[in-house]
Parts: sequence; C-alpha cells; structure tokens
Amino acid sequence: MHPRFLILSGALLLAACAPKKVESAPATRPASRPTRPGPATADLERRIARLELSLMEKEAQVEELQTRLDNTRQEVVRAMAKLQTLATRAEAASGIAEAEVALQTLKTAPGQPSTPEEIQATRLLKESSAEFDKSNYGGALYLANQAKTLAGAARERLAAGERGAQRPGETAFALPIRLVASGRGNVRAAPGTGSRIEFGVEPGEALTGYSYVDEWIRIGDDSGRGGWIFRSLVTRP
Repeated sequence: MHPRFLILSGALLLAACAPKKVESAPATRPASRPTRPGPATADLERRIARLELSLMEKEAQVEELQTRLDNTRQEVVRAMAKLQTLATRAEAASGIAEAEVALQTLKTAPGQPSTPEEIQATRLLKESSAEFDKSNYGGALYLANQAKTLAGAARERLAAGERGAQRPGETAFALPIRLVASGRGNVRAAPGTGSRIEFGVEPGEALTGYSYVDEWIRIGDDSGRGGWIFRSLVTRP
C-alpha cells in the first residue's frame, strides 16, 4: 500500500475520532415576576380608594343640599310676594345697594379669580333686582341679604389667604368656620406647643377657623388677631 495513502487515511481517522466542540446554548434569564405591592402600599391604596368614594358622596350631598336651599329660597320669596308688608321699597333698595357694594368690593380684589360665593352672590343679586321690579320688596330684600352674606364669606376667605402663605401640609376649609373657645387656651404663632404664644382666649370667645395642619387650626378673632390653636380648645357654637 502506498505510504501517502496510509498517511491520508490516518489523518481522516483522527479527525473523525476527535471530540466535537459543542456550542453551549445562550443562558436564559428567568422571567421576571411582577412585583406585588407590599402590605403598606396596598393599605394606602385602599385608603385612597375609600377617600375618593367618600369625596364623591360628599359632593353629591352638597349638590342636593344646594338644590334644596335654592328651592327653599324660592318658596320664601313667593311667600313674601303674597304678604307685601315685610319691607318697604326704600328698605329693599337700600339692601340691594349694600349687596352691590359688598360684591363690588369683592370683585376689586386684585388677581383673584371668581369664587363660588361670588358667582352665587351675583346670581342672587340679579334675582333680587327682578323681585324689586315686581314690587316684591320683601323678597328683594331677602335675596339681597343672602347675596351680601355670601359676599362677606368670600371676603373672609380671601382675607384668610392674605394672612400669609400656607404652611406645608396646611389645608384650607371650604368656607371660614365659626368657632368658640371651649376653654382657656393659648393661640400660637405656628402649629406646635413649642411655638411662641401670641395671645390667650377665654371660654366662649368667638373665633373663625380658616385652615388646619394636623390637629392645629389657623384662627382669627374679631379684633384681627390670628394664630394657631389646638383642636380640642375650640368647638362649634
């Protein structure tokens, strides 16, 4: 046998017997599982959902109460139209003029958008003028007084905003709240017992609440003083 043939046969045999290199499949990463919210997060989400439902309920209640209030006003106005003796033409005209002044003062507040009170007071004032034209002076005076009260409430809210910038976590009441001191206590410069005492209040003293931080209420009194008082020291009159 030819030597060259033997060499070639041996080379082929060695190549056939050599171990083949096996390519390893690319490593696969385990599929990531969606992270489940922890107990604290789930509890917070439930609380937020309950608060949203409660807010929807309160808004519906407010709308219903507003409708009832409007209907009651109309009943009062119709009743006054039948009596014709509750107010004179001069008294009604004076009441309308006072309401117009209160509303005009509110509108001149610089940089302030129309408040719900201002919008409603404007509507009541128009209704008052319409009743005046019908010679229903009692109804006209009643509606004018309602408009003046709403304008005053809006003015108080704006005045509360002018007392200073809100603190972190401070929440304004939808409307200023009439309060009285339930006992002797201190009104402080800021929320917290470590804050400086501004003045003291006596039991039964009239106050107005504007906003709150935790259990501290920002209040003002009839003399123009203001500050923060602990919630347990005030109550509704």
